[in-house]
Amino acid sequence: MDERRAELQLRHIAEAVGTARALSVPLWLRGGWAVDFFLGGVTRDHGDIDWFAWADDAGVLAEGLLRRGYRPVPGPPPELQLDFAKDGLESSFTLLARDAAGRVVVAGGPWAGSPWPAGMLDGGSGRIGATRCRVVSARAQIEIKRMTPVWDPARPRRSKDAVDILRLEAALRAVGGA
Repeated sequence: MDERRAELQLRHIAEAVGTARALSVPLWLRGGWAVDFFLGGVTRDHGDIDWFAWADDAGVLAEGLLRRGYRPVPGPPPELQLDFAKDGLESSFTLLARDAAGRVVVAGGPWAGSPWPAGMLDGGSGRIGATRCRVVSARAQIEIKRMTPVWDPARPRRSKDAVDILRLEAALRAVGGA
């Protein structure tokens, strides 16, 4: 495991959380880092840092990150996701909205209006060391990791996702939540 890269990514996570808190913008860690924060320790190398944020907060969040030295990078449609880089590391902020029924949905792009898993934002906080942040619920993480190749056939199953699912299921069983 690349410990220096992990430490830098953890600093970026703490910085994004602090920036968002100062702006009153809620963020949820998702993907592999959300798994690690749920489990309480770094389990593997991570290529990037993935977040969820409300589409309505995208402008103020982007301005705050730019002031902290983050630079925008090309990626998916900006109404779907904002991508930034700093210190050679990427952070992606997938944007959320609510539909007429109040469900959390994809904010924009080709899947606009598609619902995310129910209870996804009810994961509470996770922690690694002194850094705490909101995380996507473990059950939603499992569903997203299982369903992504079904939802988007261009994204094949990945071995790291299978391992993350096993870790999350074991953790849920250990606390009686499986």
